[in-house]
Amino acid sequence: MRPKALRSFAVRASLPEALAPLQEIAMNLRWSWDSRSKDLFRWADHESWEMSGHNPVKMLGMIGHERLEAIAADPGFMEFMAEIHDEIRRYNENARWFQRRESSLESVAYFSPEFGLTEALPQYSGGLGVLAGDHLKAASGLGVPIVGVGLFYRQGYFRQELNADGWQQEHYVTLDPFTMAITPVEGLIEVDLAGQPLYARLWKAQVGRVPLYLMDSDIDENESHHRSVTDRLYSGGEEHRLQQEILLGMGGVRALDHVGISPQVFHMNEGHAGFLALERIRVLIKGSGLTLSEAIEAVRSSTAFTTHTPVPAGIDIFSRELMERYFKKWADDSDIEFEDLMALGRATPEDMESPFNMALMCLRLSGKANGVSKLHSRVSKRMFQNVWPSVPMDEIPIGWVTNGVHSRTWVAPSVAELFDRYVLPEWNEAGPERWAKIESARDDEIWRIREHNREQLVLFVRRKLREAAESKGAGDTDLAWYEHVFDSKVLTIGFARRFAEYKRPTLLFSQPERLRSLLLSPERPIQLVFAGKAHPADERGKEMIRQIVQFSKDPLVRNRIAFIEDYDIAVARALYQGVDIWLNNPIRPLEACGTSGEKAALNGALNLSILDGWWDEMYDGENGWAIASAEAYTDPIRRNEAEAVSLFDLLESQILPRFYDRLEGPVPRLWVSKIKRSLASLGPQVSASRMVRDYVGEIYEPLAERSETLRAESFLRAKELAEWKTDVVTGWEGVVIHSVDSDSSVANLGTSRRVHAVIGLGGLRRKDVEVQLIHGPVASSDELYNTQVTKMSLEGAEGDGGSFRYEGSFKCDVAGRYGFAVRVVPSHEFLPSYVEVGAVTWA
Repeated sequence: MRPKALRSFAVRASLPEALAPLQEIAMNLRWSWDSRSKDLFRWADHESWEMSGHNPVKMLGMIGHERLEAIAADPGFMEFMAEIHDEIRRYNENARWFQRRESSLESVAYFSPEFGLTEALPQYSGGLGVLAGDHLKAASGLGVPIVGVGLFYRQGYFRQELNADGWQQEHYVTLDPFTMAITPVEGLIEVDLAGQPLYARLWKAQVGRVPLYLMDSDIDENESHHRSVTDRLYSGGEEHRLQQEILLGMGGVRALDHVGISPQVFHMNEGHAGFLALERIRVLIKGSGLTLSEAIEAVRSSTAFTTHTPVPAGIDIFSRELMERYFKKWADDSDIEFEDLMALGRATPEDMESPFNMALMCLRLSGKANGVSKLHSRVSKRMFQNVWPSVPMDEIPIGWVTNGVHSRTWVAPSVAELFDRYVLPEWNEAGPERWAKIESARDDEIWRIREHNREQLVLFVRRKLREAAESKGAGDTDLAWYEHVFDSKVLTIGFARRFAEYKRPTLLFSQPERLRSLLLSPERPIQLVFAGKAHPADERGKEMIRQIVQFSKDPLVRNRIAFIEDYDIAVARALYQGVDIWLNNPIRPLEACGTSGEKAALNGALNLSILDGWWDEMYDGENGWAIASAEAYTDPIRRNEAEAVSLFDLLESQILPRFYDRLEGPVPRLWVSKIKRSLASLGPQVSASRMVRDYVGEIYEPLAERSETLRAESFLRAKELAEWKTDVVTGWEGVVIHSVDSDSSVANLGTSRRVHAVIGLGGLRRKDVEVQLIHGPVASSDELYNTQVTKMSLEGAEGDGGSFRYEGSFKCDVAGRYGFAVRVVPSHEFLPSYVEVGAVTWA
């Protein structure tokens, strides 16, 4: 028996004074995307770099004293270290894209339940977290004034291991924050959990120019059951998830106040962070004397919400009983009626028994909402249309900012050098005209890079398979065959993401004999590499992993198919950089965005994908391949069969012939031309820099301006707007459209048609409303589409009953059936859209 420590404390590496800059470089996560910084750490001690899992903070504690003295005495190393240290200083201080523009934006707080920055800081499970990490990295590179807020999970997400049958086993490893690039912040924050205090300490990570604060409940000040609130990412039941989200949202607002940051705009990355809006409402009610409706207006004006899920099942929903236990006292202390709080998250605010929906609350408390691709925006509008029942689908206020990826994090060094030469040194910020230059690169140059990176992937696959087998006790005889897995000359297809049924990772295996013939073809073979984790509670996802592993054990094909265990950022990066084809075959439209294909594309891989997520808007017919989506089939079996046929047909008739065509020498010219087209068309679109610029221009800056307007003069305009909305909602039942008159004869193309309408306003004033003419082509269902909106003008009073006559006209600019409708909507100078009021009257 070994004794347990009575007390424990951290011991940081003690470096010679001359090497102090090395510690500073290690503590700024800029090294995670800077190849020169990584070269510096490899130079310091290559063995320790590898043993630490490419974690420079941990590595510095592993280097022996003699080696430290040696590099401190090495002029070459010291000069290189000084260069990197100076680069960081200039990176942090010099004006960047944001500093070179006039902007009303001063600061943004970006809340997310996970951040995927590097495998050395494992606080992520998959796409949502990696997107959040890329968002911060791109904001840093652009100089956008942003701060990240999240949780620090002591056991992170699970480590994956497969048993002999290929069944996923989950293991949790307790993380030591003192071996990571984070520093403790003095003091604690406190939130209330059902009448009991929960305390959290803060850790600060520096992501280039951007600070990230992570809250940690595993401290002595908490009761044992509260210490586990931030134990694991996406584990535990409904109550545990609610506790985490209270800490993330409410605690996050208090954490920013604790460190002296007052954000101008708050961005909720998914609904998990939604309670930040409630905390801000509480602060305004208690601190500024606002009413609930006034506080809501102030909070809405400065809040953005990004939804990532295309299905209702992906939304957090909490029971009334649980909400009452955790929020009844909070509501009472905040001078808020509990039923008013519940109404914010109910599908129907009047339905007292419906559960609390986090996405609905976020939509009602945000001034800007967006999906993460153009298609996802349309899906989200359909999913949430009950929030705005009288609003046409196209006008539902959920826009889109298509996700992008942080290029420098994911692109192989050899590919980055190619972009440096042909695009721009800052190619991650280049526009289409610069990316077009990549088509002037020599074919043999691009092919040499692709072959080298495929060779590196083959070595990686062999090493990972061997390590996995060794961990299970395999002997030398069993390990020998791993040296022959994969062939660096064979077309390599990658599939790596969360294993969920809708993503259909086993679609290729639905025709096993056809797949075997491709794997074993003597002239044009393929090889497949898979990676990914299933949620611990997803038995179907685990079964799909097992099926792939079992198939790969067939002695005939085992050299052509591999499943890489314990998917993380490092595994993903190796696959993106080495595969020739990135496969994505979800059930359309259930992939909100799916950025893995963007990362692969930037490395010269070609996408073979269903037209879903980002690919639906960026596929141009020449920059990859689109698998046919058989959405007309309601039977999922028939749909899978049809889409599998399309997938195999593309492989056999288009992809393999193009890849193996060597009629003009050793370089497959047609394949390389496809790579060039992919890079030229996708390079400027898939960048996280483009994404963050879109957020700044379309969401952050408009919110900042509106927020300042409503905050001015002690929230005077927020108060006016709240009072006006109450009056309008109360009086809206008096708004009626008495009559609409217009010529109904056949119109000639290009002529105008005038419309007159008589409107009764009840107790409302003329300036409280806008009368609109909606016109456009008419479908067979009599519904208008491709509509235009024209404001009708007041002609005068009609009779003595408070009615008014309005007039408007439109041009008949489309042949065929054409029509119009008339509606009355609320109007106010501080109202960004009539849909906020939830009132509309149609003729």
